[in-house]
Amino acid sequence: MQRIFRDLKIMILANLWLIPVMAALVGALFYFVAPPPPMHVRLATGSPSGGYNAFGERLKEELAKQGFELELVRSSGSLDNLAKLQSGEVEIALVQSGQELTLSAKEREHLHGLGVMYQEPLWLFKRKELEIDSMADLLQLRVAIGAANSGTRSVSDAILAANQISPGRYPQQWQAISGSPAANALLAGELDAGFFLGPAESNVVQRLAASPELDLVSLRRSAAYRARLPYLTKLEVGEGVLNLASNSPSRDIRTLAPVATLVANDEFHPSLTPLILEAAREVMKNGTLLDPPGTYPSAKPQTLSNLGEADYYYEKGLPILQRYLPFRIASLADRYIILLIPLIVIMIPLSKAIGPIYRWRIRARIYRWYKYLREIDRKLDSSTPPEQLAAQIDELEVLERRLAKVEVPLSYSNELYDLHVHLRYVIERLHALQRRQAAEEQVG
Repeated sequence: MQRIFRDLKIMILANLWLIPVMAALVGALFYFVAPPPPMHVRLATGSPSGGYNAFGERLKEELAKQGFELELVRSSGSLDNLAKLQSGEVEIALVQSGQELTLSAKEREHLHGLGVMYQEPLWLFKRKELEIDSMADLLQLRVAIGAANSGTRSVSDAILAANQISPGRYPQQWQAISGSPAANALLAGELDAGFFLGPAESNVVQRLAASPELDLVSLRRSAAYRARLPYLTKLEVGEGVLNLASNSPSRDIRTLAPVATLVANDEFHPSLTPLILEAAREVMKNGTLLDPPGTYPSAKPQTLSNLGEADYYYEKGLPILQRYLPFRIASLADRYIILLIPLIVIMIPLSKAIGPIYRWRIRARIYRWYKYLREIDRKLDSSTPPEQLAAQIDELEVLERRLAKVEVPLSYSNELYDLHVHLRYVIERLHALQRRQAAEEQVG
């Protein structure tokens, strides 16, 4: 056992050169590997009572289960969210489809789609006693058309423009308010009708649907609107879907719906894409009153090009490692595995060289003495001065004592013993030369 440990010690010492080599390779691995993705990102949502904020809160809660922090940044709507993306105030934002068309092609190059999160139906609520058959009927009424720069205002402006009602023709009694302020005014009788945008489950929509004094207007010509506004989709809403108790809507209606898209800028780390989309899928797994389970998030429809990581997620799902490991661990492993491949390629020939290099280093402990012995053997003869012979004999005897302390593995012992024999042979030759010189001096 002692011999085994000694051989193991010799082998380790003989291969110490591997330590700096491995250190250099590992250092290169850590130097060239991409830094791990951040565990924090900022999401621009909307007003506290809006659908974007509600979705953001649920997404934040789901991401927290993975130890990921989603910071919600309030805004005044989609246009404000686009501005925050462009300024770098946030990395991702919820943006109503069609709003990105307000940007130039060059500005859109720095924005990337992560997919559609859900539909945002447009609701035109009115007081029940009123008859509204077309947009022109609104001109005589008190109407909430949506706050400036809001998603509601964007869609209402587009629909009114399709009916040749431009902002210059808006009546003075129309009010640029949306969300809770508009709902409060409509419920209080201060308004006759109002445009609202958001999921059927949103607090604002549900408050309005629960009122027996209000009803919904059906956009009968939704196909015509869809032909002129391709970023909107046609949506069928059955009787009583919003509220059975108040039977809202009171009949089957048609409406239009942009979609809520998740948009990222160049500062967003692409590897976070599957994590966020999987969390969004968990949030939307049960669907909504209007969307079947498993419908969203979806890759289309979008006018911005998707990130490659988003396309991969929609086609194949989560990356393999993230299916079985927490995100942080899977992300690190994914990066290092990629760089481990060239490391393995280097290590394969290196491992094949270890054996020959090991044998060479062990034999070098023995063979380096032979050069010295051969030089002595060649230059010493009977003409060598006696004092030089004596000095060489002393050196060789010192060498012999040092050689006795040299350790080699058992398999190389025969070579070490051969060196001992050859060293002793040279010492004996030198002693023989000394005796010959002493005999010649006596004869002389």
